[in-house]
Amino acid sequence: MAGKKIVITVPASSANLGPGFDSIGLAVNKYLTLEAERADEWSFHSNSAELANMPSGKDNLVYQTALRVSEDLGVTLPPCNVRMTSDIPLARGLGSSAAAIVAAIELANWLTGASLTKEEKMRYASREEGHPDNVGPCLYGGLIIGLHTETSTDIVRCGVPDVDLVLAIPSAELMTKEARGVLPDRLEYQEAIQGSAIGNVLTAALLKEDWDLAGRMMAKDLFHQPYRAKLVPGLTEILENARKYGAYGAALSGAGPTLMCLVPYDEGEKVREALQRDFPQYSIQTAKPAPFGSVVRFVNENRSTSMST
Repeated sequence: MAGKKIVITVPASSANLGPGFDSIGLAVNKYLTLEAERADEWSFHSNSAELANMPSGKDNLVYQTALRVSEDLGVTLPPCNVRMTSDIPLARGLGSSAAAIVAAIELANWLTGASLTKEEKMRYASREEGHPDNVGPCLYGGLIIGLHTETSTDIVRCGVPDVDLVLAIPSAELMTKEARGVLPDRLEYQEAIQGSAIGNVLTAALLKEDWDLAGRMMAKDLFHQPYRAKLVPGLTEILENARKYGAYGAALSGAGPTLMCLVPYDEGEKVREALQRDFPQYSIQTAKPAPFGSVVRFVNENRSTSMST
C-alpha cells in the first residue's frame, strides 16, 4: 500500500432511467468516501447520518466484498481501520450499495497490490451487484450502458449529460428485494418487443442528446415502473406530470423509491421549487451528473497523491 492512508471517493448512481432496465445508469454528484489505514483488525466507523446503522465489523458490506475479491485473487487481505462518510441516502435507489461495492473493490485492489484494470474492476462489481447499471456509473462516472452475463461484462461509456437532475426522495426506505419481488417472471412476447423498442429509442435519444425524446421514453417503460407504482406513492403522478414542471421527464431511480427528473441545464432549482410545493411528502433536491467515477488518493504525512481509477 503506497502511503499511510488511502482515501477512496465514489459517486452515487441512478439506474434504469425507465426502460433501460438493468442496463443504463447515470452517476450522481452525491458521494461515499472511505479513509482506510492499516490496523491490527478490521473496524468501520462513521459520523454520517446516512450510515448511522452501519455494521462496524466484518459484517460490513465493504469488508465482505473486499474479502471475496482478495480470495478470488488468491491473496491475503490486510486488516484496516476504515472511516466512512456519505451523503448518499440508503435504500432510496441512488446506488448506496453499488458505491460501497466499488469502494471495496478499490480498497482490495490497493491493499493487495493487484493492479486490476478498469475492466476487471467492472467485472467484479457487476458480479457482486448482478447487473452493471448502478456500479458502472460509480466506477466510470457519467452515463453508461452495459450488459452483464455469467461469462462477460460489456460497458459503453456515453459521456456526461449536459443536464440538471432533480431528485424526489421519500422519507421511507424501499429495499431492492421488495421492489424486485413485485416484478413478473415473464412478459408476453409482443409486450417485450414494445418494451425493448422503447428502451432502444431511449438509448438513441440519450446518445443524440435529444433530451425531450429521452424524457418521453422514460415515462413509457413497461419493464418495471408499472409494477412498482404501488410501492411508491406519487410515482405515477410525477411520471405523468414531470414535463408540466419544466423537466424533460422522470423515472424511478433504480429500484426506488426516489424519482429522478432530467431537467434543462441550470433550471434545476426552478423545477425543484415547483415540485416541492405540490409534493411535500418528498424531499426534493437538485443534483448534477457526476463526471468522474471512483477516485483513489494516497495520503502520506503532509503529501497526497490522487488517482482517478
